Amino acid sequence: MDSFGHLIQGFGVALQPLNLFFALGGVMVGTVVGMLPGIGPINAIAILIPVIFVSGVPPESALILLAGVYYGSQYGNSISTILLNVPGTASAVVTAIDGYALTKKGQAGPALAMAAVASFVGGTLSIFGLVLFAPLLAGWALRFGPAEYFALMVFAFAALSSFAGGSLAKAFIATGLGLFLASVGLDPNSSVPRFTFGELRLFDGLDFVVVTIGLFAISEVLLLLESTRRGEEVKTVVGKVMLSAKELAASGWVMIRGSVMGFLVGILPGAGGTIGSFVAYGMEQRISDREGTFGTGDLRGVASPESASNAAATGAMIPLLTLGIPGSATTAVLLGALMGLNITPGPLLIERSPEVFWGLAASMYIGNLFLLLLNLPLVGVFVRVLSLPRWFLIPGVAGMSFVAVYAVNFSVFDLYLMVGFGVLGYFMRKVKIPLAPVILGLVLGPLMEKNLRRAMALSDGDWGVLVASPLSVSIWVLAASVLLAPPLWDRWRRPGRTAP
Repeated sequence: MDSFGHLIQGFGVALQPLNLFFALGGVMVGTVVGMLPGIGPINAIAILIPVIFVSGVPPESALILLAGVYYGSQYGNSISTILLNVPGTASAVVTAIDGYALTKKGQAGPALAMAAVASFVGGTLSIFGLVLFAPLLAGWALRFGPAEYFALMVFAFAALSSFAGGSLAKAFIATGLGLFLASVGLDPNSSVPRFTFGELRLFDGLDFVVVTIGLFAISEVLLLLESTRRGEEVKTVVGKVMLSAKELAASGWVMIRGSVMGFLVGILPGAGGTIGSFVAYGMEQRISDREGTFGTGDLRGVASPESASNAAATGAMIPLLTLGIPGSATTAVLLGALMGLNITPGPLLIERSPEVFWGLAASMYIGNLFLLLLNLPLVGVFVRVLSLPRWFLIPGVAGMSFVAVYAVNFSVFDLYLMVGFGVLGYFMRKVKIPLAPVILGLVLGPLMEKNLRRAMALSDGDWGVLVASPLSVSIWVLAASVLLAPPLWDRWRRPGRTAP
C-alpha cells in the first residue's frame, strides 16, 4: 500500500503541464526515431542531453523526456519492421518474422494495431512490476554471475530452434554463422585481429545495422525485383486496419506472458529486450502454436515479442535506478544523463529523490497511454505506404537502407558490406535458412565470449563453474528442455496420429 501511495504522488509530478508535454514529446520523437533505422534512441538521447543541460529543466522532467524517447522508439521500430521488413534493433527482428508475413497477406493494419496494443500492455504491466518489486528484483539480478549469464544466452539460442520450422540443423547453421560474424574484429583480451583478412576497417567488428539491414532489407529488395521480373503479383492490399475483438482476446494471455518474460529478462544487465523478445516468442510458439501458424503470419507472433520488448525496456530501468548499473547501451547513455543532472542512482535514490523515481514511473504509464492513443489512429496512414507504386517503393526501401547504413559510420565500405550481406540473405531465404538466429548470434556473441572468459578466469579454468550454482543448473535444464522436448513430443504423438 505504501508503494501505491508513493505512486499517487508520482502521478502528481507526472501530471504537471511541463512533464505532460515532455512525456508526449518524448514518445513522439521516439516513435519517429524508431521508424528510421540507423538512428536509434541512443543517438537521439545523446543529441537531447546537452539541450537539456542548457535549458535548466528540473531533473525529473529531463528524465521523463529521455525515457519517453527510449520506450517510444520500441514501438516506432515495429512500424518499419512490419511494413518494410527493415528492423532497426535486434529485438525487432523477432517481430519481422510474423509481422512482415502478415503484411504480405494484406493484414498490415491489424499487425500494426496489435504492436501498439501489445506495447501498451507490456509497458503497463512492467510499470507495476517496477513500482512493486524494484528493490527486490534488483537484488535478484545481482545473483547472476558470468556462468549464469552464459547459461542464459545458451538458453536464448536453444529457444531459436522453433524459428527453423522444426529444423534444428538450419537453426544451428544460422546461429553458428551469427557467432562467427560476432568474432570478427580485435580479440577483446589480446587485441589480436580475428577474421579481418588484413582489412583495417574490420578491426572494430561488424556493425549491427549493416548486417541487419543487409540481411533483411536488401534481401527483400532482391526478392521483390525477382518477383517483378517474373511478372508475379506481390500483394499490397491494405485490407482492414484495426483489430477485431476476437483477435484481441486471442492474444490476451500471449501479451501477459510476453510482458512477464520481457520484464524479468530486462532486469538482467546486458540482456535487455533482445533476449526477452526471442525467448518470449520461442516460449509462446511452444505453448500456443497448435496450428503451426507461427512464422507464416500470426498476430500472436507479433503480440509476444512486442509486449516483451516494451516490458524489457521498463525492466532495464530497475538496475539503472536502484543499482546504477546500465542494462543496455541506451540505459548507459541515460546513466550519463542522470549523473550530469546530479542524480546518483542507487539503493538510496527512492528515499533521497522520490520525485524522480515515482514521477518517472507514473510518467511511463502516461507515456505508454500517449503511444496507444497517438498510434492507433495513425495505423491506416502507416499502411498506406504499401499502396505506393512498386517502381517507387522498391527504390525507396533500397535508398533508405543505403542512407541508414552510411549514416552510422559515414563509410562507403559499410555499403559494400551491406550489399554483400543482402546477397547472402537472399540465398539464405531461398533455401529457407532463418535469418533471426544470425542476428541473435551477432548481438550475443561478444557477451557470451566475455562471460565465458570471466567464468573461466574466476575458476582457474575449471569448466565445472558453468554448473556450480543451482541457478545456472536450472537454466541449463531449461535450455535442454527447449531442445529435446519438441522432438520427443512429436515422437510420442506420432503413433496416436497413425492409429486407426
